[in-house]
Amino acid sequence: MAAEPIYKVIFLNQNQVFELYARQIYQSDLYGFIEVEDYIFGERTQLVVDPAEEKLKGEFAGVKRSYIPMHAIIRIDEVEKEGSVKIRESKGGEGKIMAFPMPGMRPQFGGEPPADA
Repeated sequence: MAAEPIYKVIFLNQNQVFELYARQIYQSDLYGFIEVEDYIFGERTQLVVDPAEEKLKGEFAGVKRSYIPMHAIIRIDEVEKEGSVKIRESKGGEGKIMAFPMPGMRPQFGGEPPADA
């Protein structure tokens, strides 16, 4: 039986870049969102405590599922095993994420409907 895949999800949230690991990730029924479930946080078998990991554990404590906007996703990788979770301040191009361009409505001029309407 194949092992359950593990995904590394990197996304932008309020000028911070979050790097988390999860077992379930898929496109949401909510248009424009990715659903992330079953977060993986490293087992604390050592005495050293990572403040970033503790902050993320606290933020996602009790969270069953997260809906992350697609335009906030920086990268999703399928990995062999989880690493340490990270949170860092956004810098450079990471803070300049823009929504994917969508076709808009054609402007109407002079109150007349368009010819193809």
